[in-house]
Amino acid sequence: MKNILVMGAAGQIGSELTPALRKIYGNANVVASDIKEDVPAVLCEDGPYEVIDCLDAKKIAEVVKKYKIDTVYNLVALLSAVGEQKPLLSWQINIGGLMNLLELGREEQFALFTPSSIGAFGPTTPKQGTPQNTIQRPTSMYGVTKVSGELLCDYYHLKYGIDTRGVRYPGIISNVTLPGGGTTDYAVEIYYDAIKKGSFTCNLKKDTRMDMMYMPDAVKAAIEVMEADPAKLIHRNCFNVAAMSFDPETIANVIAEHVPGFTIDYDIDPVRQKIADSWPDFMDDSAARAEWGWNPDFDLEAMTTDMLEVLRKRLT
Repeated sequence: MKNILVMGAAGQIGSELTPALRKIYGNANVVASDIKEDVPAVLCEDGPYEVIDCLDAKKIAEVVKKYKIDTVYNLVALLSAVGEQKPLLSWQINIGGLMNLLELGREEQFALFTPSSIGAFGPTTPKQGTPQNTIQRPTSMYGVTKVSGELLCDYYHLKYGIDTRGVRYPGIISNVTLPGGGTTDYAVEIYYDAIKKGSFTCNLKKDTRMDMMYMPDAVKAAIEVMEADPAKLIHRNCFNVAAMSFDPETIANVIAEHVPGFTIDYDIDPVRQKIADSWPDFMDDSAARAEWGWNPDFDLEAMTTDMLEVLRKRLT
């Protein structure tokens, strides 16, 4: 049985990944951690919880040794839009926190999951069917940290044998946790406003197409890549994973089929638009499918049906 530490457990992915891991491995074997003391009960009452600052290497080491951790999910990050407002802090958290784990991994030899993102790509990257291996050159600080993270994890695996793994997530849509400053946040907010107001003002242009994924598939990808046979993994730290690709106009039309009278208008945020324009329309995830059997469960229609059903129960 694994002993798992989830760093950033109170964030968008961590808040749903942690319960999923506890369901598989047992509550006592999955330690949730975050910099926050006040977190949802599901994190601190259903299993062990530790307050950890990702920049506090000593505290991380204490927790790893205390619980005999053999697998770490590193979900700590400042997202794209926030990173442009606070580039130095973005580098310190996204890379400083990762370096602490990689250095500790040299001593403790735990497996390490660190997600990358479509943000690791840039305006010179092929936008349609973005290959697994291609030019990246991101133009946001978030993207710079994600490319750096991919390379660092590759380096520590090749030089020190650390079992590092990761995926390049598209935009992630959740019905549990509200967005936290990402460029793709609109695709979460639109569902809330559809229920509450029957209308939505989008901060991206109507034809801005990007890869997206429903949270259950994001959780599934994180667990499956860590369970995969290491002998079959070639790319390890930067698997493209995809589920659906759409623009704001398309998602609005699908929502309107479920919410009669729903309307959308636009008030463009130039910072987020510039970032979105530099990202792929859709990624080629054939490497993930071939190396560890990746296959998403949700498309846009299935996600929309589930999102609206869950949010109606909560908001009305």
